[in-house]
Amino acid sequence: MRGIRGAITVEKNEREQILTAAGNLLEAIIEANNINREEIVSIIFTMTSDLNKVYPAVAARELGYTDVPLLCYQELAVENSLPRCIRIMLYINRDCELDKIKHIYLGEAKKLRPDLSRE
Repeated sequence: MRGIRGAITVEKNEREQILTAAGNLLEAIIEANNINREEIVSIIFTMTSDLNKVYPAVAARELGYTDVPLLCYQELAVENSLPRCIRIMLYINRDCELDKIKHIYLGEAKKLRPDLSRE
């Protein structure tokens, strides 16, 4: 089993921005890692406390992931942390080297892991 991380930011605490960003991030992770639906074990979403208009897992359901276990948490409120940030931890059943996993950081979230961020 492997875990794949990702993060993205939104400009405003608005339902549509949250859903669009969460969906875009999830799709980017899946595409970058060539993930088949059958490989997905579960997906955990977190959001910073300044985002509260919708569960980000709704984006996954809207993309058709109705049979995948999803869970949402509030990110720890750490002083000076990146605001309006959505994070994903996607678990897949795959036997591969760790360096073959592509973690995805988009928008302002690239600041979190510049070593992993790609254009």
